[in-house]
Amino acid sequence: MNFRGVIRLFRLWGIDVFLHWSWLLVAVYEIQSRSGEYHSKFWNILEYVTLFAIVLMHEFGHALACRSVGGVANRIVLWPLGGVAFVQPPQRPGAVLWSIVAGPLVNVFLIPVFLILMMLSSGLPSRGNAAMGADAMHYVEMVWKMNLGLLIFNILPIYPLDGGQILRSLLWFIIGPVRSLQAAAIIGIVGIVGFSALVLMFGGGNIFLIFIAIFAIMQCFVGLKQARLLQEQNNEPVRRPQVRCPTCGQAAPIGTYWRCTCGEPFDTFATGGICPRCGQQHFVTSCPDCKQPSPLAAWYGQAASFPVVFNTPPAFNSGESPQRNPQAPL
Repeated sequence: MNFRGVIRLFRLWGIDVFLHWSWLLVAVYEIQSRSGEYHSKFWNILEYVTLFAIVLMHEFGHALACRSVGGVANRIVLWPLGGVAFVQPPQRPGAVLWSIVAGPLVNVFLIPVFLILMMLSSGLPSRGNAAMGADAMHYVEMVWKMNLGLLIFNILPIYPLDGGQILRSLLWFIIGPVRSLQAAAIIGIVGIVGFSALVLMFGGGNIFLIFIAIFAIMQCFVGLKQARLLQEQNNEPVRRPQVRCPTCGQAAPIGTYWRCTCGEPFDTFATGGICPRCGQQHFVTSCPDCKQPSPLAAWYGQAASFPVVFNTPPAFNSGESPQRNPQAPL
């Protein structure tokens, strides 16, 4: 995958960490806009860097969990809206669930860590430099709040946030990969609409939150598109590459796509054109794709003969009709 506008920071445990250039611009803006929070701007810088250190640990949680179940994860990108761990877990609901839930678990683990630091820093303003002590205590408190805020925001059941992907993974156990993705994306769209309404009513039209909502709803529609592609792939039949329609060249599908005149659905290429119910043999078969009839032998590139499963005397019959059986295995 080609990444533009990113700076490679370092490599840890075989995972490359990149920083998008726009992060630096937003960092300058955020640090300047919060300059009144501390007596020294040093703490503003440290606070913003710590925020993205938390984000980075969160993304490493995703990446390492993905690897633990046999998946691929070798790249993390930090950008103004947070971070993205490019993970490819095995396509099993349990593996996907663990790869996603491990990120928020990092934030859960950090909650007691920051609580302990808050207790330890509570006495700093009364000792030594009062201003520095107050800044340190305020810094720890803000970092604790940011970590908690990131956790709550990420576990919202809005796709593609972690909560939405966790919901999708849980639904996967019940309704399968395609419908679970569709359900999570639709729930995400509804959730984002509600989130956007709250931002407009109570958030003072915060541009940053509105941008997040726009990005999230775009990703929900991407999820719906992915679900549609998965559905198409699942509907695509398994085919016989050596057996092809003489008219359109499409490989013959495996499955009961043909129906005998007696009404029995069967796989004409598996039985050599013989109906397993009535024993009638069909020398002409129609293509399920182009609907054109051709001699069964021609599908094998033969002029006069074709494989026959049963030693039954051939009785010419062209009454075989192609019909897709919805119960047929694909």
